[in-house]
Amino acid sequence: MKSAAILFLTCLIALWARAEDAAARLRAERLRGSLCTYAAPPRLPDQRVDAERLIAELVELHANTYRWVLHPGETNRQVFTRFLPLARARNIRVWVTINPPSERLPKGTKPPPEMLSEYEQWVTELARLSVVETNFVAWSIDDFVWNLKFFTPEAMRRIVAAARQINPRFAFLPCCYFKAATPEFVKNYGPLSDGVMFPYRDESGGANLTNSTHVASEVKTLRERFGPGCPIIVGVYANRHSQLGVSTPQYVEQVMIAAHGCTDGVSVYRHPNRTADPEKHEIVKRLFTAWSAPK
Repeated sequence: MKSAAILFLTCLIALWARAEDAAARLRAERLRGSLCTYAAPPRLPDQRVDAERLIAELVELHANTYRWVLHPGETNRQVFTRFLPLARARNIRVWVTINPPSERLPKGTKPPPEMLSEYEQWVTELARLSVVETNFVAWSIDDFVWNLKFFTPEAMRRIVAAARQINPRFAFLPCCYFKAATPEFVKNYGPLSDGVMFPYRDESGGANLTNSTHVASEVKTLRERFGPGCPIIVGVYANRHSQLGVSTPQYVEQVMIAAHGCTDGVSVYRHPNRTADPEKHEIVKRLFTAWSAPK
C-alpha cells in the first residue's frame, strides 16, 4: 500500500510538472513575433485615450501588439477594458506595463510597505481580466531592474504565482536594461520571467541612441544568461530620451532591422505619431507591413 501511494504521488507530481511546462511554453509562445508600439496613444479633448483611433492606427501600422501603460488607481482602466475587445476583434494582442515606485514617487523617496499590497492587488485584477479578454496576454513592470529593493525575489514570487494561479497563460516580462541584467539578477528573477522586455541603448558601447551595431551582441549575451527558451523583445527608442537625446529616423530603422533579425519581437517606443514625426511613422509602418506579409 505504501509503495502504491508513493507511485501515485510520483505520477501526480509528474503530471503537474508537465502541465507547468506546457503553460510556460504557451506563455512564451504568445510573446514571440510581437510587433509592438508602446504608450503615447491618441487622446480625446478630455485627455482620455481615443480607443477607436488607436485601433485604427495600429491596424494601419500592421502592429500585432500594443503595450498599454496603466498606473495603479488610474481611472483610465475603464477605457482599457473597452479597448481590449476592440483590439481582439482586429487580432491585436495587448500587454500592460505598470509604472514602478521610481516613476510614481519623488526621487529618493522610499516606497511605503503598503504600496506592495497595491501592486499585488493590481496584478491579480489584471490576471482576472486576462481570463475574460484572451488577447490580453502579458504584463510588465517598467524600469524593473531599478526597483529591486522594492520588488524583492520573495515579493515577485508571490505576485507572479498569484497571477499564474488565476491564469496560467498570463505572461510576465520585466523591463531589463543590458548592464543591470547580471547573472545574479537572472538567478533571482529569471525563473519568474516568461520573457524579457529589453530597451536597447547600446550600453555595451557607452550608452547612446546613435549606434545600432551592438544589438545582436547584447541580445546574444542576454540569451546566454536567460536561456534560449526565454523570448527577448527589443525596445527601440523612437522618441527623445531624457539623457541620451533624440534618435534619428535612420537609427530607428537600423535598430528595428537588427532586432528583427536576432530577437523574438520589436517594440517601438513610443507609438508613432504621423503628424509629429512622419518619417519615423513611415519607417515603422513600412517595416511592420513587410514583416507581417505572408511568407
